[in-house]
Amino acid sequence: MKACFMGLGYIGLPTAIIAAKHGIQITGVDINPKVVEMTNQGKLHIIEPGMQELLQEAVSLGRLKASVVPEVSDAYFMVVPTPFKGNHEPDISYVEAATRAVIPFLKEGDLYVIESTSPVGTTEKMTELIFDLRPELRDKIYIAYCPERVLPGNVIYELVHNDRVIGGINEISTDKAIEFYSQFVQGALHRTNSKTAEMCKLTENSSRDVQIAFANELSLICDKAGINVWELIKLANKHPRVNILQPGCGVGGHCIAVDPYFITADFPMESKIISIAREINNYKAFWCAEKVQNAMLTFELEHHRRPVIAMMGLAFKPDIDDLREAPAKYITTKVMQSCNNADILVVEPNVREHNVFKLTDYKEAYTKADIVVFLVAHTPFKSLPYDEGKVILDFCGICKK
Repeated sequence: MKACFMGLGYIGLPTAIIAAKHGIQITGVDINPKVVEMTNQGKLHIIEPGMQELLQEAVSLGRLKASVVPEVSDAYFMVVPTPFKGNHEPDISYVEAATRAVIPFLKEGDLYVIESTSPVGTTEKMTELIFDLRPELRDKIYIAYCPERVLPGNVIYELVHNDRVIGGINEISTDKAIEFYSQFVQGALHRTNSKTAEMCKLTENSSRDVQIAFANELSLICDKAGINVWELIKLANKHPRVNILQPGCGVGGHCIAVDPYFITADFPMESKIISIAREINNYKAFWCAEKVQNAMLTFELEHHRRPVIAMMGLAFKPDIDDLREAPAKYITTKVMQSCNNADILVVEPNVREHNVFKLTDYKEAYTKADIVVFLVAHTPFKSLPYDEGKVILDFCGICKK
């Protein structure tokens, strides 16, 4: 069987690699020539433990190749970004562009699946687009929606073992999609319709966002009340039916910080809790930046010199290289702008170089800094000794103080 994956990013490439490992002939398509070149050389352009070896194996066996254009296949998967336009309005133009690119290749009996996070009704819109341009294919191809459900850093395991929700535009489309995913997914494949599957993805991440917002709101209250929020949550979670998440410096990434807006944009009057949770998590990053700036002013008044600041972490979560929607990146930028970029050491151990920030080794930054700002709970940071002589702002629970 041949499958074409439109998009070789953090989800498309790993999914294509896992499918290739299970014997499916894969063409991976990306508009970035560098990504295509690296993939064909067996070089992973993202950081994901264990994935490099699987990519090399798939390429060397001839099961996976990358291209800037699609090829005739038996199944086509849209795994492209869905960014915003205007005031957090979902932009499905990438999904539409990827769909238009494969329409000329579609033939009777083919499977078309959207994996990209999408507003409710997107699969139906793409169905009409396909049949408007290829009316002879109506009722002769299979169309479904199947959202990804993986945790960066553990993608290999979760792509295979996590349950999946699969919603076709009709029952036979659901059957065909389940038939494809069952080749490499060991988790249960749950049947539904395309609109419910779309909403399921948005619901999962909105639920997480609301739970994180509660933890972040607690951290704001505790800071004002002089209470250690880490101790408070640990104690509260001793209750058998309480499971409060850990606060952070905000919420980032391509899912939790984004997906709730897909609901609030279409259902603004009905999504009050979801909307407020987004506001709280966005505000937390602003609040963190203000705390850093205040600490800098206090230090300068007490020591009559500017402090050296170590901004520890840029990624949106621990131990990955993904900076998309990362609150740590926003906070670092805001702090640098407030002091004209002076005496700021930026640390991100999972990224070799950055086109905006000059990166510093985490041990060197910690040693030199007067003020240490822990933004992301990267594993290497946890080995650093607590230094009472430094001002330490811990927004992610490294020190739990």
